[in-house]
Amino acid sequence: MAEESKEKLLEVEEVRQRIEELKRKVGEMADYIKIDERRQKLAALEEQQASGDFWNNQAKAKEVIAATNAERAYVVPFTSLTKTVEDAGVMLELAEMEEGLAQQTALKDTLAECAKADEYFGKLRLQSLLGGKFDQYNVFVKLHAGQGGTEACDWVSMLYRMYQRYAESQGWKVEEYDRQEGEEAGLKDVYFRVEGPYAYGMLKAERGIHRLVRISPFDANKRRQTSFASMETVAEIADDIDVEIKDEDLRIDTYRSGGAGGQHVNKTDSAVRLTHLPTGIVVACQKERSQHMNKEKAMNMLRAQLYEYYEDQKKAEMDRFYGAKSENGWGSQIRSYVFCPYTMVKDLRTEYETSDVNAVMDGAIQPFVEAWLQMKAK
Repeated sequence: MAEESKEKLLEVEEVRQRIEELKRKVGEMADYIKIDERRQKLAALEEQQASGDFWNNQAKAKEVIAATNAERAYVVPFTSLTKTVEDAGVMLELAEMEEGLAQQTALKDTLAECAKADEYFGKLRLQSLLGGKFDQYNVFVKLHAGQGGTEACDWVSMLYRMYQRYAESQGWKVEEYDRQEGEEAGLKDVYFRVEGPYAYGMLKAERGIHRLVRISPFDANKRRQTSFASMETVAEIADDIDVEIKDEDLRIDTYRSGGAGGQHVNKTDSAVRLTHLPTGIVVACQKERSQHMNKEKAMNMLRAQLYEYYEDQKKAEMDRFYGAKSENGWGSQIRSYVFCPYTMVKDLRTEYETSDVNAVMDGAIQPFVEAWLQMKAK
């Protein structure tokens, strides 16, 4: 009995040390993310939202909401973290009052609570990697079919579904702006907006060429095919950021939703395509029934793309977004998705890989995103 009692005491002590370590890490995390400052800022932002005239300036209101969500992304998990560690401490105290099997069960429950705390630490560590100027913003995304013909168009459709599932897992909203159907199947292009805290910060990790290797469902001989698609991202910038767009630099084309058209072919056509002549940047939107609303959304997207274009010029990094773009084909991909003769998804930048292709195509790309963010932070 003495040996049994000593063994129980050691187990209790082990769990106690685990909790003490968590408490130490909580203190370090509080200092690292400056949690007191963030709580004060969040309280001030929430006070602004409670004001009766908050929505009088909708542009400003959107900025406040975005800033509020950014602060909550730190404060909420940290609050949950501290409560979880406190709960684990209380559970340990109760476990010490038990004996035998009851104590063993209580200690296991306490360790399970500690595991929850580790999950919150993981969320906060990820959040700390998202410190870019626009990381907290919404994002515009464009997927474009590269080499591979119908296969590439189908690949764009598959990637679009993957990002929709990923956005859903993050609690984000996806709003499609424009699409161009493939001649036989899939999509040549698709533009969409992702709304949610740190959508840009996360999805910028996916920017680049994605390569697919599989047995083609469009080939009667069932041969293996390689296809490519590009993924571009641009942050949805705030309205108070000045981006000059001269009327004479803009060409406006209208067309029927779901199909291409010429310049002002039909005044009642609702879809809008904007071409910025000096840069060649083209954006389009056919989501709304109103031509005016489609133009407004397209202008927002154009502002965002032009802002990054000009910022890149200042930094002499034109190849990052719209300058010396990588060829949408061999030798320039960031990630390979292999369905045959084996299954593997491998990121060529971080070396992170998994054999669970189906999970990835169903939106489980967070490990790839985090691996890239950690690599960039080094």
